[in-house]
Amino acid sequence: MSSKIEKCTFEDLKTLQKISYDTFDETFRDQNTEENMRTYLNNAFTEEKLTAELRNPSSQFFFVYHNDAVAGYLKVNTGDAQTEEMGKEALELERIYISRNFQKLGLGKQLLDKTFEIARSSGKEKIWLGVWEKNENALDFYRRKGFIQTGAHSFYMGDEEQTDLIMEKTLN
Repeated sequence: MSSKIEKCTFEDLKTLQKISYDTFDETFRDQNTEENMRTYLNNAFTEEKLTAELRNPSSQFFFVYHNDAVAGYLKVNTGDAQTEEMGKEALELERIYISRNFQKLGLGKQLLDKTFEIARSSGKEKIWLGVWEKNENALDFYRRKGFIQTGAHSFYMGDEEQTDLIMEKTLN
């Protein structure tokens, strides 16, 4: 079994849209109402929105492949692309989404390692992320990797306000 990570391009838009929609849906559908999921999915992963994100030089997307199949993706942000103002020394890990069929294969760790590589090569001092307070699998993963909670912010799933925990890791 082999895996690889490759940067997404504009030609990958449809694949990015599908993996974004599918992984978000399978991860959060059971904990949210049908209406809120539909509203969120129909707004968050439109071609227009993803195209704008791909065009932003302060955002980067990477696919992770497992045996030549797209298994998930990573999105990182710097500067004004960050969803919270965290300073020039910070890199935001906005998304690590792995399709359910490819979880527990170490692919999330590979994407996290890619995040560390990007941060270090960009001269960043810390990595931060927001993770839903009820996403225990993700919280456990990030805690095992040395992230600590430093705050919280609101995230809207349709009309429901939810809480994302802000977690940070300082780089050496």
